[in-house]
Amino acid sequence: MHCTARHLIATLALALLSACTTQPPPARNDRYTFPDQPESATGLNPKPGWAFSHQAVAAANPLATAAGLKILQAGGSAIDAAIAVQLVLGLVEPQSSGIGGGALLLHFDGQKVSAYDGRETAPVGAGPALFLADNGKPLPFDEAVLSGRSVGVPGAMRMLEAAHRQHGVLPWVRLFEPAIQWAEQGFAVSPRLHALLQADPYLKQDPVAARFFYNDQGQAWPVGHVLRNPEYAHVLRRMASEGSRALHEGAVAQAIVQRTQAPPLAGSLSLQDLRGYQPRQREALCFEHSARMDTHPRSVRICGFPPPSSGTIAIGQILALLANTKAQGPERIDALPSSDFVHRYTEASRLAFSDRAQYVADPDFVSPPAGHWRSLLDKGYLQARSQLIGQQAMQEAPAGRPMGAVSRWSPMPDQTEYGTSHISVIDAQGRAVAMTTTIEAGFGSRRMVTTDPARAGGFLLNNQLTDFSFAPADAQGRPVANRVEPGKRPRSAMSPILLFDKTTGQLLMSGGSPGGALIIHYTTKLLYGSLNWGLNVQQAIDLPNFGSLYGPVLLERDRFPESTVQALKARGHQVIELDLTSGLQAIEKTPWGWFGGADPRREGSVLGD
Repeated sequence: MHCTARHLIATLALALLSACTTQPPPARNDRYTFPDQPESATGLNPKPGWAFSHQAVAAANPLATAAGLKILQAGGSAIDAAIAVQLVLGLVEPQSSGIGGGALLLHFDGQKVSAYDGRETAPVGAGPALFLADNGKPLPFDEAVLSGRSVGVPGAMRMLEAAHRQHGVLPWVRLFEPAIQWAEQGFAVSPRLHALLQADPYLKQDPVAARFFYNDQGQAWPVGHVLRNPEYAHVLRRMASEGSRALHEGAVAQAIVQRTQAPPLAGSLSLQDLRGYQPRQREALCFEHSARMDTHPRSVRICGFPPPSSGTIAIGQILALLANTKAQGPERIDALPSSDFVHRYTEASRLAFSDRAQYVADPDFVSPPAGHWRSLLDKGYLQARSQLIGQQAMQEAPAGRPMGAVSRWSPMPDQTEYGTSHISVIDAQGRAVAMTTTIEAGFGSRRMVTTDPARAGGFLLNNQLTDFSFAPADAQGRPVANRVEPGKRPRSAMSPILLFDKTTGQLLMSGGSPGGALIIHYTTKLLYGSLNWGLNVQQAIDLPNFGSLYGPVLLERDRFPESTVQALKARGHQVIELDLTSGLQAIEKTPWGWFGGADPRREGSVLGD
């Protein structure tokens, strides 16, 4: 047979396969639930963007950023700086990340990208029914979050220790100095921390947290109040001298277990679970992308995290699907995304999120379709998938069958996902880190750990296991790929990104964001604005947020004109306007050095020299 004919037949067959699904999803409005935001909005504070010649640190709090720069200026590596930043964030931004949680870290050593998986794991005693009530129905989400069952085995510090052994320059103990100093001397409560403490209805129910974060009248400490955390300093001093073993064994580990096994709904996390936790070093998931900027293509290589993160796959799919569909007008009008672009983006997002729900889970437990996760980024598969995008909104967006793969999984039902923090670092030697770090919901499980009640403070435990599907199977008994299993890592939307020039291999960007499942959209916006619209990273971050989690179009409140909303509705979309509180941090290569951007929706900053 002539090769062109064979290619045509294969393409048509693939298009038919991609239009099929292993299980028709429920109607869009029945399946969709209104997305709670990981953290409340606290206003927009414009950021200028910052230019540097040699090195830079971008983080979600100025004190953490300053700690990272101090380490770089002392001769530390990008890994060294990221560790110092994380330790300070656990003190000054406790709602988002900390030593009681996990993280995904990408590292570039000048030649190779490595992926360090510090994602939390389910305890050995956890099983598929972890979040089912006695009647067999899933628990209410908040009830699950506040339970001991929600706490996964923390992984951030074990992972950072492993990365430091390979890429650290300064001694481990040196990296703890900034956080210990701020914990002992105290730091001023920021406007954002105060607002989130005041708004949270659950944290003050924990006696340790109530005594630390609130006054005798149950009010959050005011902005500017100097908050000291001697218990956190004590734990950090132990880890500085003993390594992560001080967290995973001994008195601290015992305190963690006691907090998780306390009511309501005690968890099963044990000393053995803590002692046995091991980070994973995985192969980074990289793909090529050809951007279209002023009709001049620009070829780049985008590297992100493989499963259990779903971020890189979804971002790659959305970018490819957009590239495969023809615009019906300008992509931006008056510097804002046009209704046509948002329509095409939304349809691409629905297709990507359907595949995400169908296939993506911990690769140590779930096999990828067609034998490799790259099957979901296959050019032919995505070309065929793009044919499902038309001028009107899809009523349903089915999961595809990459390379003819047949899935035995049931799609994961829609479920709330919460937030994180992001750190980007590039050092003077060109080494780079992109790390997204989390305790999941704002203030995690609202369980604060202390080894000595006489010392104020401590650290918060994650509720990461609520990233698993509460329902382990569908009505027909088909299992959900992302169901709870002992030792399994829950699926994540965390999307740390390193961007390279395809031809030269030069590092172009480090970036990422918090934001639950919307992390995928925030990070895609950063990449698309930079690559296709010629914006610097600060301008791309400043763009209004938009996206879809399979259902309606989500638009950032008060950022789009009414004409855009009406045009989308005319295409059959349901439109919801709400606060979309991204926390993007990014550093990009420029002819003169580096340029950093931080999200105006949060307190982040960029420092360097």
